Amino acid sequence: MWTAFMWGGISASAVVIGALAALFLKIPKRVIGWIMAFGTGTLIGAATFELLGDALNDGGIIPTAIGFTAGAVVYTLFDLLVSAKGGAGRKRSAKSGDSNQSGLGIFAGTVMDAIPESIMLGASLLAGNGVSVVLVVSIFVSNIPEGLSSTVGLQGQYSRGKIILMWLSVLLISALAALGGYLFLEQLPEEMGAAIGAFAGGGIIAMICSTMMPEAFEEGGPVVGLIASMGLLVSLLLDI
Repeated sequence: MWTAFMWGGISASAVVIGALAALFLKIPKRVIGWIMAFGTGTLIGAATFELLGDALNDGGIIPTAIGFTAGAVVYTLFDLLVSAKGGAGRKRSAKSGDSNQSGLGIFAGTVMDAIPESIMLGASLLAGNGVSVVLVVSIFVSNIPEGLSSTVGLQGQYSRGKIILMWLSVLLISALAALGGYLFLEQLPEEMGAAIGAFAGGGIIAMICSTMMPEAFEEGGPVVGLIASMGLLVSLLLDI
């Protein structure tokens, strides 16, 4: 049980690492875009090979399709709400004074992005074969540029100490979500667990397309297509 909490915290610690890098180092935006592109590829692979693949095997096509569609729809609705509150730029490496961003909106959006990933990370332990390496690596890699970009957006509103505290709270929330995923999904029948796994997959894919891909291309240029492809390849190799 506590293993799920630990892995949730480890994967989310990359947000803190990215935040510290943004606060104390000068990292070119192009590099941030490249890291985000690689994280995009690994997350697409994790959602496909781990979440949707397992959901299809365990529950069949109907629960998988319903869960996936519902996840994408729900994430999109929450994304619209959070964006309207100032969180649209949570993965944008622009100063908050340069865009219509709200610190609380950025924070709320980041938490919203982290929860489905962490829930399924915890649920991956239920198979009895240890944590899913694909999910851990994918979430960790994608969280580094999120911490980088979002922290740049927060610097105009909050002190360094408060920003670090915010990201530490994201780490704690992610760890608790992983623990909750383990405890909650353990009690469910296979079909319901499959639908929830597909739900998380739909949310993750919607998140990638609405937040990570645009930022990666804007900052990294056309080469991000190749980098994302390599991220997907790495995800596939880890899943073998």
